[in-house]
Amino acid sequence: MNAALGCRAGVMTIVTALMFTGSSVFAQQEPDPPPAQPDRQAVVETVKFLAGGAAGLVMHESGHLVFDAIFDAKPRLSRVQFGPFPFFAISHRSDLSPRREFTISSAGFWVQEATDEWLLTRRPSLRDEHAWAAKGLLAFNVLNSIGYSIVAFAKAGPAERDTRGMADSIGVDERAIGAIVLAPALLDAYRYFNRGSRWAGWTSRATKAGAVLLVLKRTSSSRR
Repeated sequence: MNAALGCRAGVMTIVTALMFTGSSVFAQQEPDPPPAQPDRQAVVETVKFLAGGAAGLVMHESGHLVFDAIFDAKPRLSRVQFGPFPFFAISHRSDLSPRREFTISSAGFWVQEATDEWLLTRRPSLRDEHAWAAKGLLAFNVLNSIGYSIVAFAKAGPAERDTRGMADSIGVDERAIGAIVLAPALLDAYRYFNRGSRWAGWTSRATKAGAVLLVLKRTSSSRR
């Protein structure tokens, strides 16, 4: 069960707010913009930052769709309700094996975590770079995971949410899935603000690998 696309719209709103209220945090060591073009530069940086966040959303959903196609899960758009707000979700057939269900529901997070790992390993000083698209991508991935973990802890939101699909497929409490999703997001945020932290890097990688090992262990007796 893939989470509602509208849930990610909320994350994009948060990302937008962070862009305008926390630009000094993301660029503490960047030189001041040329006095003659401050407004233009701010607009360009905003567009790049939001484009990075939008790319993160597309990549998350693409992760689901790739495995939907591999497993012939027949993905489709479904109308869901999040409180008083109507949204849409990408759903699939419900007769999949636990391993396939967990894989499809997890795929978006796996894409996020792999992307963050690539960014922070290749560019450990990303915080100091004038790379707003990359920062927007990282911000979306981190905030999206944090948002999902909060929903998982509360066991709230539409039934199609990713964390519920993961939990139900392997028979664990959804709050445990929330912790699995939250841990690497917080560690990657720490790595961004504390360049080159070796312990955070290895701990983050271990938690990401643990999510994959979890499905292999919990569904080892399941037949394809």
